[in-house]
Amino acid sequence: MKKLVSLLLITVGFAFNAVAQDVKTVNLQQTEGEFTVKELKLSEGTYVFEIENTGVDKEVGFVLAPEGKTDQAHHIKNAYVQKLVATGATESSKEVTLTKGSYVYFCPLNPTPQYKLIVE
Repeated sequence: MKKLVSLLLITVGFAFNAVAQDVKTVNLQQTEGEFTVKELKLSEGTYVFEIENTGVDKEVGFVLAPEGKTDQAHHIKNAYVQKLVATGATESSKEVTLTKGSYVYFCPLNPTPQYKLIVE
């Protein structure tokens, strides 16, 4: 019985590890009034967005929305940083699963232009 329980725990552990490896991280830096990366091309999948505030003298955020639907009702809420990003700090979003299509990302607090994110 102990061997069966051990085998089950090992199997579950590998399953969780495999799922965790499927999440990719996208690192983006914000400077005064802009993101340093102006366009992204990603594959379908699950992502975490890490936003770094590099020299903006106020807290910044991150918004991801389908292209052409940038009002707050259409924001992808899991893409919001979990905490506003102070100068010199980095914060991350929750996991976001993206499907094929065109999106935009921006920061209304900095404020920045809207940049294109294409999922192929």
